[in-house]
Amino acid sequence: MPLFNVQSASSLLKLFFSKPLKHSELRKLWLSTHSSLLGDKNLILMGPPGSGKTSVGRVLGQKLGCPVIDVDDDVLEKNWNMSVSDKLQDVGDEQFLEEEGKALLKFSASGSVISLTGSNPLNARSMEHTRKNGIVVYLDVQAEDIVERLEVMKVDRIVGQKSGASIGDILRKRKHFYKKWHDVRVLCQTGDSIEVLADKVIGAVKRYQNLESETFVSTRCTRSDLNPQKDNIKYFCDAVLEGLSPDGGLYVPEKGLPELTPGEWQRLVKSTYTERAHIILERCIHPADVPPVVLGEIIEKAYGENFACNKVAPVRHLVGNQYVLELFHGPTASFKDLALQFMPHLFAYCIPKMGNYLVLVATSGDTGSAVLDGFSRIDEIDKQRIAVFCLYPENGISPIQKSQILACQGQNGRALGVQSDFDFCQTAIKEMFNDADYTGFLTAEYGTVLSTANSINWARLLPQVIYHASAYLDLVSQGVVPFGSPVDVCIPTGNFGNILAAFYARQMGIPIRKFICASNQNHILTDFIKTGHYDLRGRQLQLSSSPAIDILKSSNLERYLHFISNNDGHLVRELYGQLQNQGHFRLPNNLAQLLRQDLVGDWCSEKDCLAAIHSVYNATGYILDTHTAVAKVVADRVQDRTCPVLISCTAHYSKFAPVILQALGIDDVKQSPLTQLQILDSFKPLPPAHTTLLTTLKQKDRQTREICTADSNIVMGHVESFIQNQFFKAL
Repeated sequence: MPLFNVQSASSLLKLFFSKPLKHSELRKLWLSTHSSLLGDKNLILMGPPGSGKTSVGRVLGQKLGCPVIDVDDDVLEKNWNMSVSDKLQDVGDEQFLEEEGKALLKFSASGSVISLTGSNPLNARSMEHTRKNGIVVYLDVQAEDIVERLEVMKVDRIVGQKSGASIGDILRKRKHFYKKWHDVRVLCQTGDSIEVLADKVIGAVKRYQNLESETFVSTRCTRSDLNPQKDNIKYFCDAVLEGLSPDGGLYVPEKGLPELTPGEWQRLVKSTYTERAHIILERCIHPADVPPVVLGEIIEKAYGENFACNKVAPVRHLVGNQYVLELFHGPTASFKDLALQFMPHLFAYCIPKMGNYLVLVATSGDTGSAVLDGFSRIDEIDKQRIAVFCLYPENGISPIQKSQILACQGQNGRALGVQSDFDFCQTAIKEMFNDADYTGFLTAEYGTVLSTANSINWARLLPQVIYHASAYLDLVSQGVVPFGSPVDVCIPTGNFGNILAAFYARQMGIPIRKFICASNQNHILTDFIKTGHYDLRGRQLQLSSSPAIDILKSSNLERYLHFISNNDGHLVRELYGQLQNQGHFRLPNNLAQLLRQDLVGDWCSEKDCLAAIHSVYNATGYILDTHTAVAKVVADRVQDRTCPVLISCTAHYSKFAPVILQALGIDDVKQSPLTQLQILDSFKPLPPAHTTLLTTLKQKDRQTREICTADSNIVMGHVESFIQNQFFKAL
């Protein structure tokens, strides 16, 4: 059957909404107009056939008090002097699409609500013409709902549907075009009334037009610090570029993160990781900063073929009610890839197109290689003005991690080993940012601005929210929990970024009950959770087999304290001033109690870590890396077993091969890192060998190596020397 009749389709669509509007309600809507919303712009509704564009458009016209134009009725049929269905029968699909596009090119309007046809977005020229004076709103309806509606309408084919293809197939292909053109997306849920959808459209358009609705503040900023003239207002791209606030604080969204409704989350249960990422990030990043089409392109680059698993971050059952969230399928085999395959492309888009940018990063093991790899994948033209300088503790990471960092150096990346620990590396970077004379000199002499890719940068932390949300949706999809039932998360953490991202996922509506903070012998976070006292005095960092959590100064804790203190920047500034000057701070009792409502902390010894690796492998054939083993030990101790616990598997075990081999009973392994990985592979374990990691370690010729003493001035000299070699001097 050809394209359905528009009028009959519109009436049939009403069957799928809770109830049609009465005349009195329409009259009331007319009186309560939003006419100032559009001005001369058009509101353009886009979506598949059966999505409700015509019906929603009519209600929007009433609400906004403006003309309504249905492209089928008011443009195509008047232009052709025949019905759309007759035209399709006359000329066939390809000719129909061509003539549909030509007709739209002749059409213009202003201040109107326009309902496109389902096939309009397939013609690029006509869409470019139509959206020049409009805001394109994508009514994103689940394919299953569309198919059901079209079946009721007795529609068995739509434009562009080839022989043998189902309507579902063509709808999935068309999604690419809808994502390409929309300015605003409205997630439509089963059972939404036409009025509800119209209100959602208005809300989404209001957000789109309110460019100052989503600003960022420093965790150490109070409202009295904000300039009423708004010359110090910060937006998303500012936070990405600057990384660290000038006052030493970390940027956070002033109004917090948006919350999705349970129905909207349930819409994402059957979605892919990239689809989930697109929806979540669209809500968190204002389109004025990054348009949805650009965001979609970045997401496709970030989570495409560079991940070994097509699920990107799959969830696997371990034992009992414990599940592991596998975060190591990216090119550098750690959870850092989930953010750092995304962030470099975002960074390249957000920064001004003039000037050079040096991304400084400190690593406790995994971040370094992930940053170097991620920024090596940006466009060639961007590599000429964006470079990475990575500091790592020379004796504080595993041999394989070091080999990987050195191998990931490339055209726009360099690593420097420091004879100290991670905390020194992180502090050295903060000192460079806070040294106005030094940063001013780099800008004046080399035209170079400093930024950072550590999780102190909001753009690095935000993508981590996605995999925590996605993991819960996967548990729902697998039937482990019904949507709305809580889960606990157990995360090995030293810098508090990963666990904070899970907390933000809960803010957005994912029902996480408890956040279990797993530490090793450097258990300052565990002690802080239990006592409310953050005390660095007399503590010495102890090197362990889980180096990514060998951290005493947890940067991202500051963001969490800012939240539970009701955004009290004055208090946060005071606490971190005490930490800087006195080496410790103590939370007020009320905040310590709030903290313990969310967080549970415990730590794991080296002996228990190795024992966990051994016992889990014997029981399941699954090899945990050292950090995940720490989390497993802590989860066993503190979970109350009344709900599932998601354990973050933060790295592939291959990165810690000597320790893993020791845990599995093979001592005195002195072979090269590559040989150690081959020995591990002979165990035929789960998960299998990480092939990209093996390939990287074979690249010996790229392993340029520099080491320096723990002196901030010497480090700054190395940074300047790298800039000299990387960028032209400013004239």
